[in-house]
Amino acid sequence: MTTSLAGLYSNYREELRDYRLLCSKAGGLTVIVLVLMGVALDYVVYPSEQKCFAIIRVLTSVAIGLALLSLYTAAGKRHVQVITFFWLLLPQAMISWMIYATQGEASLFYAGLMLTIFAVGILFPSGYWQTLAFGVATVVLYYIACVAHPGGIQDASQFKFQLILIFFCAVASSIYTYFNEKGRFQLFRLKDEVAHKNEQLARTNESLAQIKGQLLQQEKMAAIGTLSAGLLHEVNNPVNFCLMAIELAMEERQAKESATLQECLIDAKQGMQRIQHIVSDLKTFAYRKPGASADGVPFLFEKALDSSTRLSAHELRGVSVTRELPGDTLVLGDEAAVIGVLINLFSNAALAMQKARTASPKIHVTVQWRDERLHVNVRDNGPGIAPENLARVFEPFFTTREVGQGLGLGLSISYAVVERHGGTLFAESELGKWTAFNFDLPRAE
Repeated sequence: MTTSLAGLYSNYREELRDYRLLCSKAGGLTVIVLVLMGVALDYVVYPSEQKCFAIIRVLTSVAIGLALLSLYTAAGKRHVQVITFFWLLLPQAMISWMIYATQGEASLFYAGLMLTIFAVGILFPSGYWQTLAFGVATVVLYYIACVAHPGGIQDASQFKFQLILIFFCAVASSIYTYFNEKGRFQLFRLKDEVAHKNEQLARTNESLAQIKGQLLQQEKMAAIGTLSAGLLHEVNNPVNFCLMAIELAMEERQAKESATLQECLIDAKQGMQRIQHIVSDLKTFAYRKPGASADGVPFLFEKALDSSTRLSAHELRGVSVTRELPGDTLVLGDEAAVIGVLINLFSNAALAMQKARTASPKIHVTVQWRDERLHVNVRDNGPGIAPENLARVFEPFFTTREVGQGLGLGLSISYAVVERHGGTLFAESELGKWTAFNFDLPRAE
């Protein structure tokens, strides 16, 4: 809690320094304008001193302007409070000199000192100690101006009354600044809490989106599992009868004597076997065996790659799919989930190349062992991914497809699957040339 509070104070001081810098610049320009406009007061109250006072006002304005220019330097930004305190004293020194040069304690300019004290306390984000020091310095300047006046102090009671009044203004301004500073910090603290709450809410929303995506995927898998179970039962029997009939037909003398008939029977047999493979792949993809987890079931990645290629055959029509595999591809994990990842990568690549009308569309799968993990690279020669989208491809519900053509959940779910296997799924791309997705799986002992 202490560290958190210390960090909060540090952030508050940094923000307050920037705010003080802005207020000092804006306040300085305002003071310069008011100091110069005070020529009108000189004309009304002390017309005989107008020329001399005008010169003093110009010199004071120039000094304030130089102080403001220093705020644009690195050193000035670091010491904004000191510089602001210095240039704020310049108008007070100017007014005190005018009091000294005119009527001493009888001068009306003492009101200007009080107004400046209140302005500093109300308008500037100064600390209360700084405001009190400014007020005390003003009291000292007024005291010196009156005591050093050529005629001395003529009316002691008036002098004491105005001196005490200026001091009261200083104290009141400091008290106001103290509570103003506490209120400002409290506001900053509330703003910081709201920012943290918003971050937590954003993370919660992202987690909910991922959970929603996973639930949708699980529902889809359950539907496919139910369908594939029915298919396996309903299709296998007639397929087996057909295979038996084809085997018997191939043994007939007419089939053996006719090369064309023999070729037709072989094609029919391969077609029936393909149906068996597809139904089996659907069952593997949709059903997870009891106890299957991301770190407990060994399977051949090559077999998962075969299954995903067959299940993506519709999308991969016209796409050349090539591969480079090591002799051993035995990995540990969830075969059905990995098949889902590969299907998603194949489908995305095929659809992107189809949309871009890529000439001679190709997908190349490179698999190799590195540091006891099987690294998989799925690369296509499609249109690539724009740099601004590359960092967002794994966000839930982010998609560049048209409405109704995808929910934008495939890659976010695939990312979670690979992460569950202790790996990382990441994308690389060169716009207009290629896209590659990489992930890795643990070796089976």
